[in-house]
Amino acid sequence: MSDRWPHRMPVQIYYEDTDHSGIVYHANYLKYFERAREHLLGTDELVRLWRDEGLGFVVYKCEMTFREGAVFGDTLEIRSTPRAESPFRVAFQQDVYRGEKLLVQGVVHMVCVDASKTLVPIPPSVIGRL
Repeated sequence: MSDRWPHRMPVQIYYEDTDHSGIVYHANYLKYFERAREHLLGTDELVRLWRDEGLGFVVYKCEMTFREGAVFGDTLEIRSTPRAESPFRVAFQQDVYRGEKLLVQGVVHMVCVDASKTLVPIPPSVIGRL
């Protein structure tokens, strides 16, 4: 594994992130994972791929394990480590920490598609970032 992994992105938890019990609503972790992948891959590159090549990424499969809930006021860190699983699919291990305490474990499998939603190989420009 490279020294650049895991990629780390902070997330501040706001009141709007929580449910009636005061704990972060489970689906919001998917949003945090999405933001972290966007930071990891680079927004400019993702925009360029869509605009110039008609390529984008979609979630193929997602697995999550919840160990402890985060609450309003927490500062979390999303730690992301990508691994190529095939020429068409990359898996991102994405874990949520509060300090050094693991709260949520996730694995998000992404595939690359063209504008017609046809599966295509992951572009070299993305592979280079991984």
